[in-house]
Amino acid sequence: MDYEDADFVRVLDEDGVPVDEDAIPDLDDGTLLDMYRDMRLTRHFDERAINIQRQGRLGTFASCAGQEGAQVGSTYALADDDWILYQYREHGAVVVRDLDAGYLSYWMGHESGNATLADKHVFPLNITIADHLPHAVGMSWASKLKGDDRAAVVHFGDGATSEGDFHEAMNFAGVFDTPTVFFCNNNGWAISHPVERQTASDTIAEKAAAYGMEGVRVDGMDPLACYTVTKEAVERARDPDDDETRPTLIEAVTYRYGAHTTADDPTVYRDEEEVERWKDRDPLDRFEAFLRRTGRLDDDRDDEIRAGVEDHVAAVVEAAAEVEADPASMFDHAYGDLPPALRQQRAGFLDILDRYGDEASVRD
Repeated sequence: MDYEDADFVRVLDEDGVPVDEDAIPDLDDGTLLDMYRDMRLTRHFDERAINIQRQGRLGTFASCAGQEGAQVGSTYALADDDWILYQYREHGAVVVRDLDAGYLSYWMGHESGNATLADKHVFPLNITIADHLPHAVGMSWASKLKGDDRAAVVHFGDGATSEGDFHEAMNFAGVFDTPTVFFCNNNGWAISHPVERQTASDTIAEKAAAYGMEGVRVDGMDPLACYTVTKEAVERARDPDDDETRPTLIEAVTYRYGAHTTADDPTVYRDEEEVERWKDRDPLDRFEAFLRRTGRLDDDRDDEIRAGVEDHVAAVVEAAAEVEADPASMFDHAYGDLPPALRQQRAGFLDILDRYGDEASVRD
């Protein structure tokens, strides 16, 4: 994936220097520091989650390291009641909406953790690739029909653009002019397949033209650029001009430093030199350099932020570890009335737990 010669929206260069002072979004110092804190919190949560997974206390986990600028920057552009629909890697979006033990408990195997997201206007994550894109269009279409001004922002990876759900959602959004922002985190790899194997198009953003909507390509390692293009897209979704359409496709050119998930070995399909080149563009280092250069951040403030981040994540991990497991709950929500075969399976499962497991964790 070509980054050096890419034609995309950018506010900060790789050293954190504004490419155009007039392009810096009008955000107060407190908001900029909060954005930096949330990026640091996202990175630290990601590192702790991987460590916990290696200890056998967490299920398969998808790392977001390298993509914090796209996730946090775009989420800061939203209103609190705008809906976020994410794939499974966009932990930064959840962090902005307040990371708590419920979210981590989901990754520890408790489905109830997903339910806590609804109060934050975050749709439960979707493991199946691109299935949530039609959901986002349906939700945003409902907002349009009801006459409210909510937008739905849907995150997905470049691999999702190879799925039929992507094209169906884009087509429906274009035809019915829904207030949907499609945010593609193009990190260059769909597991082991490079983006060149996903599409013959020069960019993902240009696919928007086929569906009659705006397409924007942005530097996904630049949080301020991601904020800017998402802010513009959301405003267009709420109240488009006469010659505009509501939906927008954003392609954030970014990278994942780690494996696709903790079950993946990226050394099999990509060169470590490539990873190191992208780490030189790290969104946290870039944003930190900007904040220091402009006098918004110094060593004392940075130490305070990092200490607060560590305390926050430690408290989340401790609280999530206290969540009691209820293995029988896996049968509760797939059907209103369990089919006979599943009733039989449930009875057998409860019998095994009764004989060998902790009876206190099993409901009658």
